Amino acid sequence: MVCVLLSSCKKDTVDSTSILGLDYYPTKIGKFVVYDVDSTVYNDLTLDTITYKYRIKEKFVANFTDNEGKLAIRLERYIKMYNPNKSYDSIPYTIKEVWMINADEKKIQVVESNIRYTKLIFPVELNANWKGNANNNSGQTIYSYLSIDKAETVGSTALKNVLTVKQHDDRTLISVKYYVEKYAKDVGLVYREIKDIYSNTVVANIPVEQRIEKGLIYKQKLVSYGNE
Repeated sequence: MVCVLLSSCKKDTVDSTSILGLDYYPTKIGKFVVYDVDSTVYNDLTLDTITYKYRIKEKFVANFTDNEGKLAIRLERYIKMYNPNKSYDSIPYTIKEVWMINADEKKIQVVESNIRYTKLIFPVELNANWKGNANNNSGQTIYSYLSIDKAETVGSTALKNVLTVKQHDDRTLISVKYYVEKYAKDVGLVYREIKDIYSNTVVANIPVEQRIEKGLIYKQKLVSYGNE
């Protein structure tokens, strides 16, 4: 009878990390994520359209204390350029840049090329919004959660729990500004898309995407992830 009472009174353990949403951005040292990137740049002065294709590897390397006394993480980013005559596996990575991350139970902030962005806030709740550029001079931008825990396939990887963050979604007759990022539980960032394009030549019923004169289209997709 005592055993029955003990069993019935036992409480389930609650994973606060999962409830908050911190598992959408794991920060274990040694974790890495590899991405394929396709980028197209449109230059209205030279009338050139330049396409770049490459592979990026991001790795959490070390914990440290930043100049504000906060716990921070060093993220190293490596790059290898696409070569149609070689496999990616035969091309060595070279260091591209170092970013810094501050992660706590309220938010994830990433310092990209010396610009600080608030990427995620916790707890993760559908339609929650926040000022993604609150700590930089890039102008006020409201980020929001569009979807939570959706099953998606990114690249060739099937993911059970994917979170989508809308950063920009603005369209006029002459411009499109669309930024979105997706994060998967136990992985982190799995997809990034930037569409920042312009066309001063307005044609009825023809979208900006079909008459681009200036701007950038960028897509970054998950290839693989793990620990090393």
